[in-house]
Amino acid sequence: MKCKNCQKDIIEESDYCNYCGARVVRNRLTIGNLISHFSEEFLNYDNRFIQTFKNLFVKPEDVIRSYIDGTRKKYVNVISYFAIAITISGLQLFLLQRFFPESLSFDSISQPGLEEFNKGVFNFVREYQSLAMMLNVPIYALISRIVFIRERQFKYNYTEHLVIFMYLLAQLSMVNVILTIIGAMFGFEMGEMSILFGPLQLLFSGYCLKRIFNLDWPNFMLRSLIFFGVLVVISIIFSIVFAIIAKQTGMLDAIIEAQKQAIEASKSGQ
Repeated sequence: MKCKNCQKDIIEESDYCNYCGARVVRNRLTIGNLISHFSEEFLNYDNRFIQTFKNLFVKPEDVIRSYIDGTRKKYVNVISYFAIAITISGLQLFLLQRFFPESLSFDSISQPGLEEFNKGVFNFVREYQSLAMMLNVPIYALISRIVFIRERQFKYNYTEHLVIFMYLLAQLSMVNVILTIIGAMFGFEMGEMSILFGPLQLLFSGYCLKRIFNLDWPNFMLRSLIFFGVLVVISIIFSIVFAIIAKQTGMLDAIIEAQKQAIEASKSGQ
């Protein structure tokens, strides 16, 4: 008998190929064994996805160091995990649009007169969320490389810092999906949930970096301040660039005019 995957000769009674490790499938595909295969691949406790998701909370250093050090079978590899997160993020928007359309709003945190502008920004982010998520990885990795450039015990290069933040941002994206859907079920808007998710993202990232680089508390606090300082500088640069683009395109004037109209409307209503 030949393996259907690698075409090598294997023993008739074998359940797995001795060459490529693939499972020998003898039965035709049915709904029953399709569900069984799904359960084995994704729902069992020993599944690598579940182990990766769980251990990125309880021992993130093991997941990330394992991949960087060359142990690639223990957890889901970083590219696949990031791709899964992007897919789940897209599924989140479908579910919200289909079942909780009222949650797709930032009006609760918008300044008067900027509701339409914020709606346009949200629609843009929603359309290009995968690209935005991918662009965040090199930015955070660059900041991390700068902050930990003098680290001796775990002196990772830029590519290895990319691996760190691909895992972390993928994990955060999945958590965001879970929290947003639960929040939508209880009537919360995405704008309100974003207020919760911002601090959660910072706390989780700090917790993981502390464990990955085995930092004591004084060293962790110092590195955190440097990290946030560099992040603020980069954010200011991006804000300036955005303001220049908004000015050139007339968007900035539209925002100012909308705010003036909102202020005048509020005064006339008093």
